Order: sequence, then structure tokens, then C-alpha cells
Amino acid sequence: MLKKILISLAVLALILFIGFQFMSSNTKKASPEVKQSYSVGTAKVDLFYCQPSKKGREIFGKLVPYGQVWRTGANEPTTFETDKNLVIEGKKLLAGKYSLWTIPQKDSWTVIFNKEIPSWGVDFGSKALRNDKEDVLQVVVPVETLTSPQEKLSIEVQANSLIISWDTSKVIVPITVE
Repeated sequence: MLKKILISLAVLALILFIGFQFMSSNTKKASPEVKQSYSVGTAKVDLFYCQPSKKGREIFGKLVPYGQVWRTGANEPTTFETDKNLVIEGKKLLAGKYSLWTIPQKDSWTVIFNKEIPSWGVDFGSKALRNDKEDVLQVVVPVETLTSPQEKLSIEVQANSLIISWDTSKVIVPITVE
């Protein structure tokens, strides 16, 4: 009897594992992974995120609600890794790897760097899996309005700034090496 139970549990675990792998690969087709490395002065910054598309949807205020934590991408949380200490909007960020979260508002966004990197960005109810006790840095930056909608989410580093843009919204976070 115990042998049958153990075999049944093993088969169930295998089915769940295969189902998760199938679901994960299908979501990656809709929101592909982006991995980029950048230089900020003498620092190397690595970004990883999954890139959702607008697909005719209303993004900010609807798909991504105002005033709520967003994993800032799709699938796994976005990660930001630096090999040197940085100064972000006048605040020190130690060298290391962080998950990147945002709280979009109509006129400004809170950009959050967090020590924890959960395996998935949201729970089954689509609530962000960020543990706010692990936040190491938060900055508030203004939103710029783009003249034409941008189809895919873009997160990049240019001219000593972290730039997040999607749909008609763009935020710029100044970054320098400490």
C-alpha cells in the first residue's frame, strides 16, 4: 500500500513538473527573456527581464494598476546586478544582485531595489511577490509621456541612467558609480 502511494506521489510530482515547464516555455514565447550588460563608468550592470508586449491593451492604470507594486516585466522578477557600488538618485546601492520592482503612478513611479529574488514574480492571484522588508533602496522619479506608444517593454541603461519605457510612459533613473 505504501509503495502504491509513493508511486502515485512520484507520478503526480512528475506531471506537475512537466506542466510547469510547459507553462513556463509558453509564457516565454509571449514575453521573451532579455539579458543585457551595460557600463556605468567603471561599473558593469547586468539586466534580466521578460519583455511583454502591449497587444492593443491599455497598460498603465489598467493592466498594470496605479499605486500597486509591479514586478516590472513578465514571468520572473526583473533583476539588476552591479559589480560596483552605485549612487542612484543620490542614494547608495551596494554592489550585488537585486530584484527590481516599481509602483507606477500617473505622474511618478517609485523604483525599488530588493535583496530577494523570488522564483516567479507574482502569486496565483497575480499579486507581486516582493517582500518589502528586503527593500534596500527606493527612489521616486517623474514620468515622461512618449509621443507614440511603444509596443514592447524596454529596460536599459543609457547615459548613466536606468530607463524603463512601455506604452506611452517612460521613467529615467540617474545612476553613477560611487
